[in-house]
Amino acid sequence: MVYITRGLLAALCELAAERDPRSVTVALTVTPASELAPAGPAADDGSATVPARRNDVDLSALQPDADVFTDMYLPDTGGSVTAVFGMDLSTPGSAGRFISHPEGPFGLTKADDLHEVVFIAVPPYDRDAVAAFDRRGNVLTVTVVKAVPPEGSVEPLDT
Repeated sequence: MVYITRGLLAALCELAAERDPRSVTVALTVTPASELAPAGPAADDGSATVPARRNDVDLSALQPDADVFTDMYLPDTGGSVTAVFGMDLSTPGSAGRFISHPEGPFGLTKADDLHEVVFIAVPPYDRDAVAAFDRRGNVLTVTVVKAVPPEGSVEPLDT
């Protein structure tokens, strides 16, 4: 099972929709549940794009050491470095990756950058069009958490 905040899931879906018909790849980071704050009822956490559901879990239901995907490194950071070296050296190691497949498939491919957890999204880029996989391609259960990360939880990259 993997945990993701509703705000991050909404931001990823919006980014994929904006980039369509091009694919987008984004590095994702996790935050321990103990460092998160509960999302209030009026929180701007993506509720318009990724509406709440009964099976979304409250932060209090998680173990304090549970990793929750909370933040992303914006794509295209350090593009010139990547062009020279053929690999992304500008983004620190990340726990997961989000990849959009505008034309499918709704699954992991050999061309995808394999991380411990890979979220794949296909059109129409809503919560039903996002799935998570381990690096072997096994489907993982995605649980949306009603929480928000601490402000400034990802350090800006020095460029």
